[in-house]
Amino acid sequence: MRRQSEMPTLAETSEPKEAGRIGRNVAAFLAKARTSPRPEVGRGRLIFALDATMSRQPTWDLACRLQAEMFDAASRVGGLEVQLVYYRGHDEARASRWVSDAAALKRLMTGLACNGGLTQIGRVLEHANRVAATAPIAALVFVGDAMEESADALCHEAGRLAIRSTRAFMFHEGSDQRVAAVFREIARLTGGAYLPFDARAAHELRELLGAVGAFAAGGRTALEASGTAAAKRLLADLRP
Repeated sequence: MRRQSEMPTLAETSEPKEAGRIGRNVAAFLAKARTSPRPEVGRGRLIFALDATMSRQPTWDLACRLQAEMFDAASRVGGLEVQLVYYRGHDEARASRWVSDAAALKRLMTGLACNGGLTQIGRVLEHANRVAATAPIAALVFVGDAMEESADALCHEAGRLAIRSTRAFMFHEGSDQRVAAVFREIARLTGGAYLPFDARAAHELRELLGAVGAFAAGGRTALEASGTAAAKRLLADLRP
């Protein structure tokens, strides 16, 4: 029996009625995912986690568009494998199979809708720890605007990620200072970075996500080699 805290994959949970609800494109993606090979050994791996509760609806489409920059930047370094994780509604949190192209991830994201509910950041961090325990994950990118959980519990999970050398890049939408404090601490504990997510600065966000993708694929060396303003900003925040 699956433990309550574990995240089912979309492929495992999407029965025909579910596939009909989220769209034919997603169903096709899931069918392909069932037979997809595991990520290549040594290839950069990144978890792209999203708060899909109702408050995020206005900027969901922006996140769908910007994620492509991660793949574009990573492809210039050596490629990237990404797993989409999201939570929404009442106790719904899921993870996709690993994908290696932006189009597949965008099809999956655009088939989803935001639903009201409480945050489940703890489940995201627990899931990242389970995955990282079996094979290295270079980075966790999280995009969210709220935090309704125990800060101490989240920081405990962040500490476990740090032990596994997985850095968290916390993109914060909004100006809630309590949320900012927790997101900053998660980033600090993992040696990652706290970054704003603002629809008014889409170009900067695109470059920042690209820099994170380059880091996940090739580490600090690739980030330094890119020489972009976003890469320099990220390097300034990254703990050695």
